[in-house]
Amino acid sequence: MRYLDFEKPIGLLEEEIERLKKRYEEEQNEEILQRIKSLEKEVKRLKHDIFSNLTRWQIVQLARHPERPKPLDLIPYICEDFVELHGDRLFGDDSAVVAGLAKVEEYGVVLVGIQKGRDTEENLKRNFGMAHPEGYRKAIRLFNLADKLKLPVLTLVDTPGAYPGIGAEERGQFSAIAYSIKRMLELSVPSVAFITGEGGSGGALALAAADRVYMLEYSIYSVISPEGAASILFKDAGKNKEAAEALKITAQDLYEFGVIDGIIKEPLGGAHRDPKTVALRIKRTFLKALKELKRKSAFTLQRQRFKKYVSMGRWLETR
Repeated sequence: MRYLDFEKPIGLLEEEIERLKKRYEEEQNEEILQRIKSLEKEVKRLKHDIFSNLTRWQIVQLARHPERPKPLDLIPYICEDFVELHGDRLFGDDSAVVAGLAKVEEYGVVLVGIQKGRDTEENLKRNFGMAHPEGYRKAIRLFNLADKLKLPVLTLVDTPGAYPGIGAEERGQFSAIAYSIKRMLELSVPSVAFITGEGGSGGALALAAADRVYMLEYSIYSVISPEGAASILFKDAGKNKEAAEALKITAQDLYEFGVIDGIIKEPLGGAHRDPKTVALRIKRTFLKALKELKRKSAFTLQRQRFKKYVSMGRWLETR
């Protein structure tokens, strides 16, 4: 288990508990057992105190936690079956985008997710969850398939943003993102999106222009990263904590603004401590939303989706 800076007091106690458990296995000493129980209560209390008072920057750190569950960690608990499809039929296959056909209980589903790596080797393969144009075109191909097969769309989003490299721009990164957003808005079938970690800029919105959008409790969703905003606004990337506060990028912030439709509570300590529970909560939320959306016609879905997004934002006019 990797501990963030603000979690280190918890880490010290949990390491002590593990050490005592090993001693108890050898000695079967009742005093050691009581000490373990006492420390476990202290850990629970400490977790509650720390995670009840997180700053926005600490939530950013949790959203980026290296052990945070990725789509391929969640999919086995959400879906009974998943068949991955590859390629955009134009250039190649982007490993940062995982897409395919799935079954969630009795429903056939088109599933698209953005996948970060679990270690350095896989992060290089997945390009740290930053999709290329072919990744977004793969998503568009799956959205077309969803309409053709009349299957609902489920997306899992965790990306710092689309890949900004020269090659990606040469292959039409901006248009791929724009067309992915447009295609999601035009879907004749229900769509439900989940921000599971980072929801960075247009790279995230390309897979999140859905009928319903939900965020995990410690995920973030923003037009720009705190570091990027600090560089622009404060001319100092080191002022990322101040930028995170100003951007208001947490699930609670965005729910209050009406940008998202709901928040999925995470286990105490974050999603990485119990990925199965998080996945089952995502599944339950998806099924509830889908049952509501399936009662609506294609025309109603498109009209309400359009109204949902054009009504976002507030303007203040001054003389």
